[in-house]
Amino acid sequence: MSSNTENRNFEDSLLELEDIVEKLESGQISLQESMEMFERGIKLAGICNHILQESEQRIEQLIERNEQIESCDFEQEN
Repeated sequence: MSSNTENRNFEDSLLELEDIVEKLESGQISLQESMEMFERGIKLAGICNHILQESEQRIEQLIERNEQIESCDFEQEN
């Protein structure tokens, strides 16, 4: 696994995170390896969250600049 995650994009980080989840769910790896993968997964989840938050802020700024577009909540209402 790569240690340089700061320059990764969202898609690469998410793919690696999904791979880690599959391996952890398989139950075919040692406890030590599971712990290392879990720690890596937590770091990747943080990276993905950070990228998503930055993207949301950029979208909100673009919406504010363009008065013709109204801001909307991205969460779905049930």
